[in-house]
Amino acid sequence: MASMGGERATIIGGQGFIGTALAQRLAACGWDCRVPARAEISALTGDLGHVFYCAGLTADYLRRPYDTIEAHVSVVSRLLHTTSYTSLVYLSSTRLYDSSGGGTGAEEQDLLFNPNNPRHLYDVSKSLGEAACLALGGGRARVARLACVYRDHTDADGFLPALLRDVLRARGSAPHGPLAVESSPHFERDYVHLDDVLEALLLIATRGTQLIYNVACGRNLSNAALFAEVTRLSGVDIVASRGDKGATPALVSIDRMREEFGWHPVDVLEKIGEILNGQNAAGAY
Repeated sequence: MASMGGERATIIGGQGFIGTALAQRLAACGWDCRVPARAEISALTGDLGHVFYCAGLTADYLRRPYDTIEAHVSVVSRLLHTTSYTSLVYLSSTRLYDSSGGGTGAEEQDLLFNPNNPRHLYDVSKSLGEAACLALGGGRARVARLACVYRDHTDADGFLPALLRDVLRARGSAPHGPLAVESSPHFERDYVHLDDVLEALLLIATRGTQLIYNVACGRNLSNAALFAEVTRLSGVDIVASRGDKGATPALVSIDRMREEFGWHPVDVLEKIGEILNGQNAAGAY
């Protein structure tokens, strides 16, 4: 991972999945990391160094609309307006391309939203947070649009980690029948590993020249292909309980990250093999 020992970082949302891992990685690289609690953020003063804005809501944004807008827009706007910093990286999402009707999701394209659709609250608020960074950041604030971030089967949230946990449990029981999964084989996702995300965030913060970067694997993996590979590796048959096709997601372009930094994320199927083979060597889950 790119390293700049002695640099200062402030991680907003440092108690979450990505923020916690980022703080640990930067501290291991010799950075002076500040991870303010939520109640402390409004009182931040002085030079914050490199700010990584990891705060946000995902699964519960519909139930907590005020908190969603506060986290995605209001807090980052106040930071941009009232504090000093070397750089700021705002964590957004490639979900912003979901309404494009397929095709390619590239950083410079127009985005489509409908305020009448409650589910677009996430997209609209994230895009407004992005706009605040670009308007108020004076060229020092950048956006990282992340795909589905995973680490391994121990992650608390996420479809892929939950699937791997269920597979490991099923494999550890004898005899085991097919594993029923509440999803459709037609659904597709772009999965990017946490280690690659951490590397990308540091590159964007310290060397970025563009304002928006896609941080993804650059391929959409269907559940059908995912299930087939997991079955091949584990011996556990997977049966999807749904058959709907859903919307076709955009293919997220990572050309900007590749060309500017030489950044190449690991393929998700390769990583799944490492996870399942590692657990197999370690014994039953």
